[in-house]
Amino acid sequence: MLNSSQEQLTNWARIFLEPVNATHRQYEALRAFFVDGVTSKEAAQRFGYTEGSFRVLAHQFRQNPDRKFFVSPAKGPHTAPKKDRVRENVITLRKQNLSIYDISDVLAKEGHKISPVSVSYILKDEGFARLPRRYDEERPATTKPTAGATADVRQLDLSPRKIQTKFGGLFLFMPFLANIPLDEILDDVGFPGSKMIPAGHAIRSLLGLKLFDLCG
Repeated sequence: MLNSSQEQLTNWARIFLEPVNATHRQYEALRAFFVDGVTSKEAAQRFGYTEGSFRVLAHQFRQNPDRKFFVSPAKGPHTAPKKDRVRENVITLRKQNLSIYDISDVLAKEGHKISPVSVSYILKDEGFARLPRRYDEERPATTKPTAGATADVRQLDLSPRKIQTKFGGLFLFMPFLANIPLDEILDDVGFPGSKMIPAGHAIRSLLGLKLFDLCG
């Protein structure tokens, strides 16, 4: 069991070992690789990079080993820049498996307007790979369009019954439409159709709309 001083030491150590911004994360990842001697794969996994993006980061550091990881603090009271907070929020949301569009929507609702393109740049800079294509049930719950009824002539029910309709005038044209060999004509010209919506039914639907317009 840890005593209070050991627990405090552990809590202080976590501040260094669990980076909260991009620069700190890059520094700790590179230090683990170049100083502690861990493999590039282990360094990438430990600090949330893909193996490829970490190799690029290490290559860039070799090309510019004098890059500045630390800056002089500004005089007077100061807080973390707003952009840094947004960046951290983007990273947090991506870890929840949200897409760039989902992240943009969530941040907009929180008062931080950022385009999906900007979110994409941040994630790319942080070494995140693109999300694999997701199924609809894997996406966050959002307002979706109402699915319309499916047209299928095979489910047409012609059993006797009473109905109310605004299109009653169309039934006056039924005898004339029935005398037209529409199905044979369309078969001869190769008009496309399907089992759900045969060619003859599709054309009769269009004729019905035209006739309804004339009746109106």
